[in-house]
Amino acid sequence: MTVPLDFLLDLWDVFLLIFIRMTGLFVVSPIFGRQNIPVYYKIGFSFMAAIIVAYSIPAPEFAPFGSLLAFIFLIIKEFLIGLVLGYISYLVITAIYLAGQMIDMHIGFGMVSVFDPMSNIQIPITANFYFILTMLMFLAIDGHHLLIYTLADSYIMLPLGSSLVFDQTMIDFLLRLFGSVFVISFKIAAPVTAAIFIADVSLGVISKAVPQVNVFVIGLPLKVFLGLLVIFFTITAFRNIVHILMGGMQDEMVRFMEILGGGV
Repeated sequence: MTVPLDFLLDLWDVFLLIFIRMTGLFVVSPIFGRQNIPVYYKIGFSFMAAIIVAYSIPAPEFAPFGSLLAFIFLIIKEFLIGLVLGYISYLVITAIYLAGQMIDMHIGFGMVSVFDPMSNIQIPITANFYFILTMLMFLAIDGHHLLIYTLADSYIMLPLGSSLVFDQTMIDFLLRLFGSVFVISFKIAAPVTAAIFIADVSLGVISKAVPQVNVFVIGLPLKVFLGLLVIFFTITAFRNIVHILMGGMQDEMVRFMEILGGGV
């Protein structure tokens, strides 16, 4: 079977804009944006996905470019759209990192971090465990397909060359999005936080009732054991958490495109 590429030659500027937005998403999005994925693979996958999308969406209608500078600005705009969509998807996953860091601070692993060569940052042990588990479930429930599907819809919701709106509604959306990340992380870390809080209160009562007991010696191993025990019993609910995160990620990306396109 041969793939007709005459369309790409006739409308090379349209294909280039589609390819640029695709590339912007794959720079920072989960899975695709990992630094252990070779750049050639990212570019090749973006190119093949752009070919499929170019044949799937209606041909956009916009006036011819008056100058090369106007076309460059349009390329930058399309890249930023894809970049922000990828950043929104990654920001939702960042709630896992924050929840793991909160858990480590409570159970005594706050000073123990590991270096992640993929993101070039120091991450807590529990956060790393949660993130790996999230990425495995992300692939298992076809979250990467959801990203590509949402990006393909962006060419219909935000056609190439369309005017964009950035007003107070967009600012409120971004502030709410950042606040939602903290709320989600608090909810994920809530079981461990509550268990450690009860343990701290119990140790405080014991120290007052029986001063001879050295609560500092038994407190640290008790918190570690209790925290790991709660993580073990709540890990079964993690699949539902990932499902909720994936649904929320798509909703936030769609909401961003609606606001950027001038919708309510």
